[in-house]
Amino acid sequence: QVQVEESGGGLVQPGGSLKLSCRIPGINFATYTMAWYRRAPGKQRELVATVTGSGNENYHPSVKGRFAWSRNNLDKMVSLQMDDLKRKATAVYYCNAKSPWSDDDHWGQGTQVVVSS
Repeated sequence: QVQVEESGGGLVQPGGSLKLSCRIPGINFATYTMAWYRRAPGKQRELVATVTGSGNENYHPSVKGRFAWSRNNLDKMVSLQMDDLKRKATAVYYCNAKSPWSDDDHWGQGTQVVVSS
């Protein structure tokens, strides 16, 4: 069983920042595309951002310019810096790792982000 270690959720005021981190020591991490998804209350899960093993980044239009990846393949960890958070960012955020070469696909249990005053 591959362990997905998520951290960094919490409560923040609108305009504030949080940093989500995800570490997966049990895979060939450098080859995996990493992603954060979120599920807001009453809504479907949506893709927030992805970063490939080679460092190509993509962001949902609603977060572009405010969220930023960092990736450390040696430590098998990614982080997503989330700045200028809006209330609509309130959701459970899930880390995902997907191999480009197989069906290998791993999910974290989710970390709660609440943006509220």
